[in-house]
Amino acid sequence: MATILITGANRGIGLAITTLALTRGNKVIAGCRSPASAAQLSVLQKNYFEHCSIIELDVVDEQSLERASSSLSEPLDLLVCNAGIGNGYGGMHGEENTMAVFEKVLLTNTASPFFTTRAFLPHLRKSSGLAKVAVISSLMGSQAHTAANAYAYRASKAGANNIAVTLSRELARENIAVATYHPGWVRTDMGGPNGDISPDESAAKLFERFDELTMKQSGQFINYNGDKLQL
Repeated sequence: MATILITGANRGIGLAITTLALTRGNKVIAGCRSPASAAQLSVLQKNYFEHCSIIELDVVDEQSLERASSSLSEPLDLLVCNAGIGNGYGGMHGEENTMAVFEKVLLTNTASPFFTTRAFLPHLRKSSGLAKVAVISSLMGSQAHTAANAYAYRASKAGANNIAVTLSRELARENIAVATYHPGWVRTDMGGPNGDISPDESAAKLFERFDELTMKQSGQFINYNGDKLQL
């Protein structure tokens, strides 16, 4: 039984990944900033009480990450860095493009996968198999894009891809695989109602990708359908 820790597990893609992991029989540690208000997670915990635990986890707070890591004793087989935020999709002069917004988006989407992986590395090292880190990124972070908007979000996801590549190089000697994933255009609060796929469809495809991740794929940027993407 694989043990999986998922950040941002209380809604959207994170909640769908958590739900699917539990139905698969995995042991899940669901991280979110406010467990007390995570109603859907609480229902899952009651239904899968032997396999589901909820921990308070703020990915932009080092002390929160340290407390969460210290509260665990079991090995981790898979860490899913899913927590993220968006901002407006306007151009250069969009009112949302302030330094404060850039700081928040870059810290959450780019820096937090690094700090989260570092915090839980001792538990990944205890895995009896191939330990894996999956960073949920976005096609909007690919340098191959031709768009002219969403500056902070695109930069943050490009940064997340770069962070994951660097982690994959450092952790290769410990046999820990790291990859980033585009989850598709998903119908969530962030993706909007016009997305191509549902959170459940995205989670199902992402799990196929997580399962097939090997050291050979470590450092890659992978689409939910299995295609390799350009960083």
